[in-house]
Amino acid sequence: MRIAVIDGQGGGIGKHIVEQLRKRIPNLEILALGTNALATGAMLRAGANEGASGESAICYNAGRVDLVAGSIAIMMVNGLLGEVTAPMAAAISTSPADKLLLPIQRENVQIVGVAKAPLPHQVEALVLEIEKRVQAKGTYE
Repeated sequence: MRIAVIDGQGGGIGKHIVEQLRKRIPNLEILALGTNALATGAMLRAGANEGASGESAICYNAGRVDLVAGSIAIMMVNGLLGEVTAPMAAAISTSPADKLLLPIQRENVQIVGVAKAPLPHQVEALVLEIEKRVQAKGTYE
């Protein structure tokens, strides 16, 4: 299974996701996709197998993975303080990959019915869901 972790700005959320995935599923193929090189670098240092940065990389790779993980802002035009472009949001949202998104509510969008929880708890829930999906597939590769 090939997973893309997408993040922007400093890559802190993506870094946390990659670290936890690497601890729980060591052989998982993780592709770090950053809206900028700083975010990609943080995810690579956290243990992603490979990484790429920018609009073209995100648009190209969004449809070439089995699963996309990140905050809900990666599917919003101008999300992550304007770093997510319309083509990026379109590529991610129309990708056939499953999407597991953290309900981080920093933009002017509120997700009703979702309990607010600290980021580490949200990442833990995301990693558990990915772990279940990987185990259901019967392979860590």
